[in-house]
Amino acid sequence: MAVSSAYLSWVSSTNSKLKSYHSTELRRVSVNRSPSGKVACPRNVTSEDEKGHCSRRPLFLGVGALALSLFPANSSLADDIPVNYKEFVDLPDGYSYLYPSDWRDFDFRGHDSAFKDRYLQLQNLRLSFIPTDKMDIHDLGPMNEVIPDLVRNIYAAPNQVATILDMQERNVNGRNYYTVEFELSSRNFGRTSFVTVAIGNGRFYTLNVGANERRWRRVRNQLKVVADSFKVLDI
Repeated sequence: MAVSSAYLSWVSSTNSKLKSYHSTELRRVSVNRSPSGKVACPRNVTSEDEKGHCSRRPLFLGVGALALSLFPANSSLADDIPVNYKEFVDLPDGYSYLYPSDWRDFDFRGHDSAFKDRYLQLQNLRLSFIPTDKMDIHDLGPMNEVIPDLVRNIYAAPNQVATILDMQERNVNGRNYYTVEFELSSRNFGRTSFVTVAIGNGRFYTLNVGANERRWRRVRNQLKVVADSFKVLDI
């Protein structure tokens, strides 16, 4: 089925916004935190894609306790967290997800939050959002139209070949999510990722978690937990 010109115009606008969007830093709540109440960013950032200003972000225990007492009982905070995972919850920006417990947070330019493997920097996740007037991901169109356009026109660079491996749709508490597993390959490099997208709070949310293609078989199931855990929270 052909994609409408209006949707293609939206994708083009979204592509531009994704590349330029810089979110305002807000306080966050992490369900599992260090005894000091702080999450430390790595001191050295060597990957070209991970340039940015890494800093320590204070997490206030009082704010966390207040959020836990006010958050609805059926929220992600009430769910059981699998072994070897932690939960990241951003109440002001309206989202949550799980991440491997041995990963560290870091600043990824243009993204609201990000975590990476402490040894393999390309094995990471990042979350971004942009404004939208849409109410639900279904407003963009069916998954088999929306996802290929996003992968080829937004996630893939001009010199990369995009291969979609799988697409899934799920509904959680009345909200719809699209998740795609895809590979991006170029002459000297390949990366495989899960991307989950959803709309809520007047925002188009994107969670991207992936690894080098050589490690994908080893870590795929672990990263699928992350992709499937992403939830948009009402704010």
